Amino acid sequence: MTTEIDVLVLGGAGVDTVVHVPGLPVPLADSHMIRPGIVTRAGQSGDFVALGTRTLGLRTHHLDLIGDDHEGDLVRALHRDHDIALTALPQPRGTKRAVNLVGPDGRRLSLYDATRWAESDRLPERTVRDLAAVSRHAHVVITQPCADALPLLREPGVTISTDLHDWDGRDPYHEPFALAADLVFLSAAALPDPETTMRRITARGRARTVVVTAGADGAFLLADGELTHVPAAVPPAPLVDSNGAGDAFAAAFLYGLLGGEPPLRCARLGAVAGAYACTVPSTRVAAIGPEDLLAGAGRA
Repeated sequence: MTTEIDVLVLGGAGVDTVVHVPGLPVPLADSHMIRPGIVTRAGQSGDFVALGTRTLGLRTHHLDLIGDDHEGDLVRALHRDHDIALTALPQPRGTKRAVNLVGPDGRRLSLYDATRWAESDRLPERTVRDLAAVSRHAHVVITQPCADALPLLREPGVTISTDLHDWDGRDPYHEPFALAADLVFLSAAALPDPETTMRRITARGRARTVVVTAGADGAFLLADGELTHVPAAVPPAPLVDSNGAGDAFAAAFLYGLLGGEPPLRCARLGAVAGAYACTVPSTRVAAIGPEDLLAGAGRA
């Protein structure tokens, strides 16, 4: 069967309500005046990875459970406006939602609505198998019910990546993703010892490449047993928000990987894309294009 999809993204489609707060933690008060306002827009982890890979020219397809509601309409419009193929399966509990509290320094706190999914949710096996059969790579978001799709993706030999986000290295929910993926991303935010966690992932799972992103401190790349520090890239504009930076990093890394680049070059591309994402206000969505990405990597 002919390959028609470069990157198949599973999960992570949803809507965020962005609230700018005076600081994190939020100062206790009866009320706060919010500027530049409270904005609801489509775009969660899977959406941002799909946007990033599509903007970089990769044939991208996004698969998730989405509600027949206003939030679902926003998600569908985002994909339509950015020419991202979307298979939206019905979710009677509604589209995933979160409230993002964003501080003046760009840091965020996400509050997720846990009523929008259930343990019994599943992606249809036939749909997953059909899409995997024509895909080069699958990026699996850790939202329910993507863990059950991991064995189905493995059947046709599709390579798999995942982002564990702020995993502490112990929470068992993340382990199926960590151990099934060939490429693992995660944040240093909750890791007391990133290297130990990275090496544990490669020792116990399939991954030969693990990337820990560390914000302004850059990233750490473990590839074929060798640990390398990747400096943060210089942003092209003032930093305003860290929302989506990890997803942008992953998308650019995949762009390099599927283009045959070595892991260190992929991580440098990821650093450039992550820095770019931090210059985009959380109230809108945008991703770096291939020309700016390669130019930024060249400067680095």
